[in-house]
Amino acid sequence: MRTFHNRHHATVIGAAATAVLALALTACGGEGAGTKAAGSADSSVAAAASVGSSRSSGSVKTSDAVQNTGTTNAVTVNAGSAKTAGDANSDSDAYPHPCEMQKLSVHVTRRAGAPTQRVIKVRNVGANTCGLSYYPLVSLGNSQSADHSHDVRPLIPSGLGGAPAYPVRAGRTAYAVIDLNPSGATTGTVPKIDEMNVLADGDHMPNADTLNFPLGSGAKVLKPKLGLYRNTIADAVSSMTQADTQP
Repeated sequence: MRTFHNRHHATVIGAAATAVLALALTACGGEGAGTKAAGSADSSVAAAASVGSSRSSGSVKTSDAVQNTGTTNAVTVNAGSAKTAGDANSDSDAYPHPCEMQKLSVHVTRRAGAPTQRVIKVRNVGANTCGLSYYPLVSLGNSQSADHSHDVRPLIPSGLGGAPAYPVRAGRTAYAVIDLNPSGATTGTVPKIDEMNVLADGDHMPNADTLNFPLGSGAKVLKPKLGLYRNTIADAVSSMTQADTQP
């Protein structure tokens, strides 16, 4: 019985050991599987995170690239539009672009309430801003004379300086006022003056662009004064009163 007991005990112990071993192996196997599963999960998560991160990063980069490209394009377009608009309406664009005679409309009219004064109106009928000289080139003479070397030239304001040209935006008008006889003299005036010659830009235009405007017979001219181009007739009159030197 003792031997059987011992054998049985050994068998029980062996069975128990086997069970323990199996349990341990199962546990180890489970842990390994669990670890592997976890590892797989971690790998999947990491891969997913990596892919997600990559996709997210790619999306962000793509989005950023599109956004940046869009912004850059928008800026470029806006800059282009601004430049185009600038060509049309920016004063600074007038300086390197002198006005062309074929894109101007020039008229001379009497100033209301001032019979000795004439208003020179130069309108930009082109699509872009252009630049004029500070004042129109004006001479007063006889329409029948072949020699205009002795035509009368008006005084202009002294101390000129500043911007390289007078800007005239598209669709706008520049005004200059001339007073043929500031003192209102009735005697001692220059005889046989019946015409005013106007060159809108004496700095850039050829003499062939000069326009002739009749003053009518009996016009009295003595020490005329011419003002600079201005945005309004009132400002042009104010400039004219400061004329004190020969051009």
